[in-house]
Amino acid sequence: MDPNRFRQATPEDAQALLDVERAAGIAALGHIFPPGMYPFPSDEVLAKWQAAITEPGVRVLVLDDEDADTSRGRGSRLACFVAHDERLLRHLAVHPAHWGAGLARAAMDMAVAEMSDPRLWCLADNDQAIGFYEHLGWRRTGRSQAAEYAPFPDEVEMVLPRD
Repeated sequence: MDPNRFRQATPEDAQALLDVERAAGIAALGHIFPPGMYPFPSDEVLAKWQAAITEPGVRVLVLDDEDADTSRGRGSRLACFVAHDERLLRHLAVHPAHWGAGLARAAMDMAVAEMSDPRLWCLADNDQAIGFYEHLGWRRTGRSQAAEYAPFPDEVEMVLPRD
């Protein structure tokens, strides 16, 4: 998987963005959003991607999964995505089949290079993501807010200080 092959998402990618977000969310966040109690909000997430792809000032970059066999229903058509605007890293996810391949860091590096005063919001109990961000130099600001989906867990704001 070549991380230099990211491309701008198109409206045709909305379903694939949903597929990656759902797979990564279920795999990484089941302790926060138990699937039996809080089913993945597919309709809302799909609408979010459809809007983000065409929103002025928002970049949604995707990496196609060269190994996916979508004709047989195996794998997602995307391996990774990152969405950001000038200041806010809106979302970053890697399909679980590609965890540990360096794609999250490649996506993060690309997004941050295009941002001024980079910030993000992360679920407070998402230790894996927070550890990843802190490893890359992100720091918590002390601000928090409720997440947009039930059970509305806390999110913490993080900022990437520029030297």
